[in-house]
Amino acid sequence: MLPYGRFLNRLRRGVGSLLLLLPLTGWAAGLPVVASIKPVHSLVAGVMQGVGEPYLLLTGGVSPHDYRLRPSDVRVIEQAKAVFWIGPDLETFLIKPLANVKGQVRAVALLEAPGIKFLSLRAGGAWEAHRHSQTESDEDHDTHDHHHDHEVSHDPHLWLDPMNAIAMTRQIVAILSEVDPDHQPDYQRNGAALIERLNRLNQQLEADLASVKDQPYVVFHDAYQYFEQRYGLPAVGSVVLDPEQRPGARRIAQIQARIRDLKVRCVFSEPQFEPALAATLVSGSDARLGVLDPLGAELLAGPDAYFQLLEGLTHALQACLSAD
Repeated sequence: MLPYGRFLNRLRRGVGSLLLLLPLTGWAAGLPVVASIKPVHSLVAGVMQGVGEPYLLLTGGVSPHDYRLRPSDVRVIEQAKAVFWIGPDLETFLIKPLANVKGQVRAVALLEAPGIKFLSLRAGGAWEAHRHSQTESDEDHDTHDHHHDHEVSHDPHLWLDPMNAIAMTRQIVAILSEVDPDHQPDYQRNGAALIERLNRLNQQLEADLASVKDQPYVVFHDAYQYFEQRYGLPAVGSVVLDPEQRPGARRIAQIQARIRDLKVRCVFSEPQFEPALAATLVSGSDARLGVLDPLGAELLAGPDAYFQLLEGLTHALQACLSAD
């Protein structure tokens, strides 16, 4: 009789092999399109309403920083007409698979969409550098993951600015109209309605966040710069460089000192990562704890998810930063 662990491993391999033989069920109907993360999927789904439903690669609380494609994911990509992703600065796990299907599948890096506003990576002081340096201490980077060795040129979390989402939507409309010209009027109509809705969202968030613009806070990792710049929010530092890597004792002490010195009101963790670390950081200070989610881990995927994501960020900031 097989030990239980070996039995499970064989079962997983068997299920994986079976999935490769089954027809794809990720597309309910219409054009086979893939989206990498939930915010991108939401925009693509909004443009495709009434035509088809895109396939979402990263579901639930999975982070793009360390995702590994399954064989079934690779098969979906190989059969797609188009794959929408932010680009190699974020979803490094897609670089090789998309290179393997070059010329067969339309790979659309939305960071290249016309009209995207880029922000440089923040580094130094409260914002850790985004490249592993030979001078960095082993204490803070003893578990560096070489999966992230791709050279990052810009902050890749560009979807958190609704104006960038508008630029992304225009690019999605253009690409879908090229690969599926029969439904071009549908894509253009849906895109126009989505852009109008994004403009209304931007106006609403600007009004909602006006009351917390003077309250300093610390985020778990530096994922929110586009949101902060758009709405004038005073984030003063991040806890970690790599959200999958626990900071060393020295980094924790630095952040604790910053929390005290700047009278930081809130420290925000993320749902995918341990809340105990955030509790340690605020110990001995008056700072509160909150949760921000840049990907919408708990949201139902679909056309409304992008709006719920940004509204959720806004409500979390308001709840934690508002004066008593």
